[in-house]
Amino acid sequence: MNKRIVILTGSELRHSFFRKYLGLSNCLDVLKTFCEGKEKSIQAVVGAQENNELRQRHLNARDQVERDFFELYVNTTEDNSNPEFIVKGEINSDERVNEIAELSPDLVIAYGCSIIKDPLLEKFPHKILNVHLGLSPYYRGSGTNFWPFVNNELEFVGATFMYMDKGVDTGEIIHQIRPVIVSGDSIHQIGNRLIKDMTKVYASIIAGFDNITGMKQPEIPANERYYKKKDFTEESIVTAYENLTNGMIDEYLNVKDKKCMENPIVINDLFK
Repeated sequence: MNKRIVILTGSELRHSFFRKYLGLSNCLDVLKTFCEGKEKSIQAVVGAQENNELRQRHLNARDQVERDFFELYVNTTEDNSNPEFIVKGEINSDERVNEIAELSPDLVIAYGCSIIKDPLLEKFPHKILNVHLGLSPYYRGSGTNFWPFVNNELEFVGATFMYMDKGVDTGEIIHQIRPVIVSGDSIHQIGNRLIKDMTKVYASIIAGFDNITGMKQPEIPANERYYKKKDFTEESIVTAYENLTNGMIDEYLNVKDKKCMENPIVINDLFK
C-alpha cells in the first residue's frame, strides 16, 4: 500500500524538484505540499546587507546551477504534489496544524521548511521525517554543506535523514549519504548533485519506512560545529574559493577513503 504523505518544504527550484519527484513516485500518495516562501532565505538576508558583492555572486551562481540541474524537470513534468504556497513560518500555525491532522497522513516529510514545533510534533510522534543537508552531528545549523569548503573538510559534506525532534538537526538518524565529487567540480555542482541523489534516497526511505529499525547513533564529536546565517560573511567566501583554487577537491579525492573511515556516518543497509 502506498504511503500517504504531506510534504513541508520551501518554494525555490530545488524544493519544486523535490516535491514533484515524490509526487510522481509510484509508491507514494502526496496528499498536500506546503511550500513556504522565501522571506527569510539566505538570499533575502544577504540582499539586505551592505558589502555583499562576493556573497551575491556566490548565490547568483548557485541559482544558475540549480536551474541547470532542475529547471527542465520542474517545467516539463506533471505536478502530483498538490502544492499550496504559504508564508515562511506559517506551517506551525493552528490552522495549518489542524489541516495536516485532518489529512491524516502516514508520514509528514520535511525538507527546507521552518523548524517544526509543537503541537505538530506532538500530533505525529516519530512520524515526521526530515533531511538535513549536512552530516549531523558533525555540522549543524545553517549552510552546513558550505562550511566544509571553508574548513577544508569535504568529508563532512552530505545529507542526513532523521526523525524530527525539538532540536536543530538533532533527531534520531535513519541514514546518511555523502555526495559524488568529481575533479573540477564547483561548490554548487556538488551541492545540487547531492540534492538530486538525496531526493531519490528519501523516496526509498519513505516507501520502506515500515521496515526501518533503530540504527546505532554516532558519538557527539568534541569539535562539533554549529553555524548561523550571520556567520556567512564575505571572508568565508574568500576562504572557500581560495581552498578550491589551491586544489582542495583533488587533495580530498586522494585521501577520501581514509577521511571517510575516520569520520563514520550512519549507513542503513536498506537504503545503500
